[in-house]
Amino acid sequence: MKIIKTLTIVTTIVVIAIVGFAYSGLYDVSASSSHSSIVNWLLSTTSHASIERNAKGIEVPDLGDDALVSAGVNDFDGMCAGCHGAPGQDPEAMGQGLNPPPPDLAESASEMSPAELFWVTKNGIKMTGMPAWGATHDDDAIWPVVAFLTKLPDLDAAQYRNLLESASGMGHHANDAAVEGHPHEDAGHSEDKPAEPEEHDHSTHEH
Repeated sequence: MKIIKTLTIVTTIVVIAIVGFAYSGLYDVSASSSHSSIVNWLLSTTSHASIERNAKGIEVPDLGDDALVSAGVNDFDGMCAGCHGAPGQDPEAMGQGLNPPPPDLAESASEMSPAELFWVTKNGIKMTGMPAWGATHDDDAIWPVVAFLTKLPDLDAAQYRNLLESASGMGHHANDAAVEGHPHEDAGHSEDKPAEPEEHDHSTHEH
């Protein structure tokens, strides 16, 4: 009975200390400061174990199809390269400001199975900035990205650009670069012919 009482007191003190620390504002939550080594280890270990567990049982299709890889390179360029970078290409401003920093996907693809890559791409990872692409993309739109990722570790900058050029028009995000910065044209208006200015009937103007 005494042990139970002691455990209850200790637990209460720990809970109060945690809640007090949370409300104190002492922990720096800014993305410009890194986590402590203990927090980094805890988050990294938890993430890897969760990915491995949840990816079990995922049925992987044939990823060797060149058409699948070609579709995947455009989707990778539109969905992933901005934060993770690409061969010969640094991450964009948003990716450089994330904490923890987005991993080099060439390294991730060397260390993770296709099923694990698929699970992460589809479901994202909490508190990292990695979105759950499955919220807006079905499985058939995600597997091409995974197919490309399996090839990524062997690509240099020139090979990546060549693959992008040869895959023009393929993939879910094939036309992102083409339409970026261009507003949609109104139906019925030709982009080659400017709209005629309206003529004013000055006879109706009152002075």
